[in-house]
Amino acid sequence: MEHRQLGHSSLSLPALGLGCMSMSGTYGKQDDAQSIDVVHRAIDLGANFLDSSDMYGFGQNEELLGRAIRGRRDQVVMSTKFGQVRTPEGKMTVNGRPDYVAQACDASLKRLGIDVIDLYYQHRVDPTVPIEETVGAMKRLIEQGKVRYIGLCEAAPATVRRAHRVHPLSALQSEFSLLYRVQAEETLPTLRELGISFVAYSPLGRSWLTGRVGSVGDIPSDDRRRDHPRFQEANFGKNLELVQRLEPIAKEKGCTPGQLALAWLLAQGSDIVPIPGTKRKERLEENVKAASLRLDARDAERIAAAIPAGAAAGTRYPEPQMKGVHI
Repeated sequence: MEHRQLGHSSLSLPALGLGCMSMSGTYGKQDDAQSIDVVHRAIDLGANFLDSSDMYGFGQNEELLGRAIRGRRDQVVMSTKFGQVRTPEGKMTVNGRPDYVAQACDASLKRLGIDVIDLYYQHRVDPTVPIEETVGAMKRLIEQGKVRYIGLCEAAPATVRRAHRVHPLSALQSEFSLLYRVQAEETLPTLRELGISFVAYSPLGRSWLTGRVGSVGDIPSDDRRRDHPRFQEANFGKNLELVQRLEPIAKEKGCTPGQLALAWLLAQGSDIVPIPGTKRKERLEENVKAASLRLDARDAERIAAAIPAGAAAGTRYPEPQMKGVHI
């Protein structure tokens, strides 16, 4: 597995990590034993950069990973997030207050069963709290030895700059794939100027780019993708046609459409680390093989032209959630 240096850090990350959100019931029923097997296989394959959050299963995901890495802590790079919270009434909101940052970190450390988090993110920017105050609290966690490096998720360039002045950020995590890349590509110049890595979540477009979604009926009824505009009837046909454009190129390269999409993302720069998520061992093994697929500049340009920036139909989240990203 190729490795890539995490910005402003001593950490070397595998070119492909493992997003763990799907292990917590987001895309259908969860199976803890199966998920732990997937984590162990990822470690064995070198995809040992594990990405969690305290809101995935509201603690369940971190507890699951804590069990999975027991006895293997020194073999993984552990990242997790804070900031998305659920009110007593069940409403989702964001909390970036300094006192909450400290509480959330202690709770995550306990659930994960570890002494220090390698990379700790604010999951969503809290527009009611100056980013300088939130990052100041994250800086104190580093000083206390509870966190090694910090990052933000779904932050716009101006917010990144303000945060970085308080303490160097090592990573920005946002959605980035062939289907959804406009905001990512707008943000990359700022990250590269400041030496910050880009951790790309949903690099397979929440399964679109695997080529295995052929109809709305392929999405289980208890799957969160049912709520996403890109998977709804009004947009489905256009997005399917876009994804099908990758099939002849993938066939030419002797790979799957998903592997081609991941290889394209890896080819965008050594400062980009995709974290495709899965709860199935066979999908993990398929994804990892993408790291050995080499594309030249002409290949990358041809793939990008097949699905032009901004071509996808439908926003990447339902409208209420879109208000919380890229701010």
